[in-house]
Amino acid sequence: MEEMVEQIELLLEQEDTTQLREYLNNLNISDVEELIDELPEHGPLFIETLSISRAVNVFRILDFPTQERILKKLSGPKSNEIITELPPDDRTALFADLHGDVVKTLILNLSPADRKEALILLGYEEDSVGRLMTPDYVAVKKNWDVNRVLSHIRRYGKNSETIDVIYVIDEKGVLLDDIRIREILLVTPETKISELMDGRLIALDANDPQEEAINVFRMNNRTALPVTDSENILLGIVTVDDILWIANEEYTEDIQKIGGTEALDEPYLDINIFRLVKKRVGWLIILFLGEMLTATAMGFFEKQIEKAVVLALFIPLIISSGGNSGSQASTLIIQAMALGEVTIKDWWRVMRREILSGLMLGGTLGIIGFMRIFIWSQFSDTYGPYWPLVGLTVGLALVGIVLWGSLAGSMLPLILKKLGADPATSSAPFVATLVDVTGLIIYFSVAVNILSDTLLKH
Repeated sequence: MEEMVEQIELLLEQEDTTQLREYLNNLNISDVEELIDELPEHGPLFIETLSISRAVNVFRILDFPTQERILKKLSGPKSNEIITELPPDDRTALFADLHGDVVKTLILNLSPADRKEALILLGYEEDSVGRLMTPDYVAVKKNWDVNRVLSHIRRYGKNSETIDVIYVIDEKGVLLDDIRIREILLVTPETKISELMDGRLIALDANDPQEEAINVFRMNNRTALPVTDSENILLGIVTVDDILWIANEEYTEDIQKIGGTEALDEPYLDINIFRLVKKRVGWLIILFLGEMLTATAMGFFEKQIEKAVVLALFIPLIISSGGNSGSQASTLIIQAMALGEVTIKDWWRVMRREILSGLMLGGTLGIIGFMRIFIWSQFSDTYGPYWPLVGLTVGLALVGIVLWGSLAGSMLPLILKKLGADPATSSAPFVATLVDVTGLIIYFSVAVNILSDTLLKH
């Protein structure tokens, strides 16, 4: 990379446009992207200099802030060329992120056909499959023979996003079937398409959430899937490269939410510091107010703490154990839901497993907690003469708190999903705050019952 940067800087210094064009056109697309990252001020020049096909391929893989910055500095003709040559799905994704005035200008500069296509795609909900689809596909009729199909592919296939799969439609455009290209290539030229149809059709609805499309691709070995409307008319296709991109965005967004912040809509290092603070402050305030209830709970048991100060020594242990078990369960269930392994219907199976695992995990921590008090009491009087009862209190409380934390962490994502909310918002910090407050109540309730005749005797 250093050699490339040095060579480019030399050509830029010499203002040798011809050599620069030749050098850039001979680089890998990924190398040009890295050059733009290394020399961002020259990004527009690199795009201007590249041949249009290579410029489009480089532009496609740039992150959005870089795309926007380059578009603003490109000459009018070049920006129009880039936008026109972009695949419809990439163009739609770009339009969806750009400022409204910029989109308006770019759309007006498109040809009538491209303008109509862009406006149709933009009519779908932001997170719908319709926003991902491209109308560049090969469709044939079932009464055609293979000879005619191959001739059709030769004529129109070069403009298709993929020709791995050919789509069969009727006179009204209704999708009948999809056929892999190899099945067409391995039969005689006289074979009718109807003879190759098997009826095993998998299609996406244009209004389906993109998250559902991710799951369909995950469960089926396809490079592309057709997209239809409510009347089963073929509208376009979605390819696996777009799905992989969306899956990565969904995963990143969920991880940010699990961390207790709003999802960032641009790279961390590019986002304005005030916007970054705004994304984080809301959750922090909510969690802070929630943690205030912890002080309220401790105030309720103030008399018990005064009589048995030793109980206060274990509050951090109790709080952290409940919060940790809840965070674990919440993260596991959110991930399982994202992968399609768990649905709302599985709530009882999830609860049953978490009851068992919560008891086992709580029992393990409870034994460790008791043993810690036992061993310490052999060398110190910190826990007083009633250390066995203190140890029993801590041990039993840990069982209850870890069990409750596991149940709360696993059920909250399912409940939020049922209510139509995003499961990722039942983030680890949110679960931890909930379990902190209820954990203290469980802890002191156990203490009152076990120590009422000794440490907490009136």
